[in-house]
Order: sequence, then structure tokens, then C-alpha cells
Amino acid sequence: MQIPYELILGWRYTRAGRTTRRNGFISFISGVSMLGIALGVAALIIVLSVMNGFQKEVRDRMLSVVSHIEIFTPSGAALPDVARTLAEARANPQVIGAAPFIATQALLARGEDMKGVVVRGIDPAQEPQVTDMAGELQNTALTRLVPGEFGVVLGVELARSLGVRQGDKVTLVAPSGQVTPAGVVPRLKQMTVVGTFDSGHYEYDSALAMIHLDDAAKIFRLEGPSGIRLKLKDLHQAREVAVQLSTSLSGDLYIRDWTRQNRTWFAAVQLEKRMMFIILTLIVAVAAFNLVSTLVMTVTDKRADIAILRTLGASPRSIMGIFVVQGAMVGVIGTLAGLLLGLGVAFNIDVIVPALEQLLHASFLPQEIYLINRMPSDPQQADIVPIAVISLVLAFVATIYPSWRASRVNPAEALRYE
Repeated sequence: MQIPYELILGWRYTRAGRTTRRNGFISFISGVSMLGIALGVAALIIVLSVMNGFQKEVRDRMLSVVSHIEIFTPSGAALPDVARTLAEARANPQVIGAAPFIATQALLARGEDMKGVVVRGIDPAQEPQVTDMAGELQNTALTRLVPGEFGVVLGVELARSLGVRQGDKVTLVAPSGQVTPAGVVPRLKQMTVVGTFDSGHYEYDSALAMIHLDDAAKIFRLEGPSGIRLKLKDLHQAREVAVQLSTSLSGDLYIRDWTRQNRTWFAAVQLEKRMMFIILTLIVAVAAFNLVSTLVMTVTDKRADIAILRTLGASPRSIMGIFVVQGAMVGVIGTLAGLLLGLGVAFNIDVIVPALEQLLHASFLPQEIYLINRMPSDPQQADIVPIAVISLVLAFVATIYPSWRASRVNPAEALRYE
């Protein structure tokens, strides 16, 4: 099978012989264009992979603490019929776990230190059905949550900020006061720290306290659980299942899925990802359109070659094809190099970033700001394929005008001064 001479000449011009100073400069410009495309593609892959990984890491850590769906009353009072609501929720085929809970805000004090916390009353026997973190604590801290003993399990950051450890006493201040002859005074209850948990999510590790469901009902004067937490087979079906439950459950109940608990944060990450994609695509576009100047210089330098090819019978379409091949080769090589570089960094970022942090004596991800303390990465085909396609298309588009100009060269005029 004979290779078309357009491909042969296009590849030869891409390698650009260095027989003259001008040819060497054109080769240098072509290399710069190739490098620019590679760096732009690599930057796009790395940034989007890190953003995907950051979103996935925070989501997974968040879902180790919160449930996929919560069902509760509008007023925050106890559910009217817990058993019936549990049975109706479990009837949905997507629901694989359900557990009652009480959730409210309170103050936790230790000496002069006082912190605002989210108090979650749980059933230690059923809670592992709905959260992964409870499953990890099932045979440790949760076994020490005994009704009537008023034990509490604290997040590690909360325990550290209060300066307490297992066995220490803390004071829980309930939000609603107690009426006495002297007026309304806050209701206080001394609790014993029976354990800590580390979810890896700073927001929960620094502000969540778990106590037994019966103890929570006594402290906050509720007749029973204020809601039910559910775990689903597929967390991505949470919205659809929430809609189904809104029609199948009896009574006036609120239903909230996990995507709504941090809706603002997830929306912000998606917006940032789109904007970064647009901005970095412009970098690839600038590098791709450097090909225009490279090919224009090549066409000017090769006018005599073009004229000779035309006199030997080459058609304008063939001449155009030669330079399209040259530009396309630069785009393909640059894109492939960018893919290799970007994927290489994205898959090894968990090694590269710690090494840079140690070298520079800096922390790129302070946990109290970014919720996690390591740089995650999650390269996804849905991002990588469009990046490669856009890069190749931009490179091809950039070749059209110079190639068209080459096809319009007049042989007689080009050879006049040769």
C-alpha cells in the first residue's frame, strides 16, 4: 500500500529539516506550539482530576457521617408513629437501612471552654445500618453508649478543642430553659466522654456529639425520635427516592436527601469546575493557534517547493493537504504528550504533593479550610475525552487558513526569483 505523498511531505515538514537558519527557527516555533498544546492539555487534566477527587473525597467523608435521606417533622418534635414510618420507608426497594435519631443544637462546656455542637441522639444497635462511621465504631465507642449513663462520643477535633479524652466529664447545655421560681435557667446535664471518632471531615469532627437516643429524649424532653435516617443502594438515586417517599409516607413529614444538606458547596464546586475548564481551554486554544504563525512561515519558506509540486501536477487540494497534515501532526503529538503528562501527574498526585510539601515546608491543604488534608485526584473519562477532542479540533481549525493560502500560491510568481 502506497503512502500518500501529502502525508510524507507533511511529516517531513513537521520534523522540519534544519538545513537553513530559517528552517531551524520554524522547527523551533513548531516545537513551542507542540509544547504549549501539551502543557495546556496536561493542566486541564490535572486540574479537573483534582477537582473531581476533591468533590468525591469530601462527599464520601460526609456520607460516612450523614445518611442518604432524612425524614423528620416540620417542628422538630417527635415523630407521631415511628414504627409505621420505619415500615413505610423500608418498603421502598432502594432503602437498605433505616434508623431513628434525634438531632438538635446545644452547647458543650468543659471548664471555661464552651463550644456550639450538633447533638445527635442515636440507637447504637441500628445506627450502623445508615452510616459507615457508625459501622466502624459498632464494636468500640458505640457499645459504651448505655441508656441512663449519659455517655457522649465526640469528634476528635471537638475533643481536642475542649481538651478532653475518654473518661472526662463535660457539661451539655440544652437550648430550651427550665422555668424555676427564680426565672428561666438553662438546663444542664453532665456527660461522660466514652469515645471519639475521626471521620476525616473537619466540619463534623469539630462540631458533632453523639449520645444515646433515650438520653437525648430525656435531655431535650421529647417523647421519642424526631426523625429517621435512611441508607440507599445507590446514593445517586437519593433525589428520586425522596420524591417517591414524599408520596408514600403517611403524615406531614419533611424529607431531605444528602445533596440538599450541602447544596451550596456542591454547586460552587461544579461552577468552579466549569470555569476552570473554560479558562484552561483558552490556554490550549492560544497554543493551538500558534500553529497559524508556524504554518504561515512554513508556507512562505516553501513557496518554491509548492511551485515545483504544482508544475509536477499536484492539485491545490493536495498542497492544502500537505500543510493540514503538518498542523495536524503538531496537534496530535502535543495532545498525546499532554495526555501522558497529565495522566501521569493525576495518578501519582498523592506522591507528588506530599514530596513538594516536604520540600517547601508548606501545607497546600489546611484541613480547617479545605475540609480534607490531602490532595485527591480522580481522572474521569468524561473529562479526558472532551479535552483531547477539543485540542485536536482546535489544532485542525488553526491549520485551515495557512493551508488554504499554500494552495493559492501561483507557481510562476513563486519561481520568478528562484
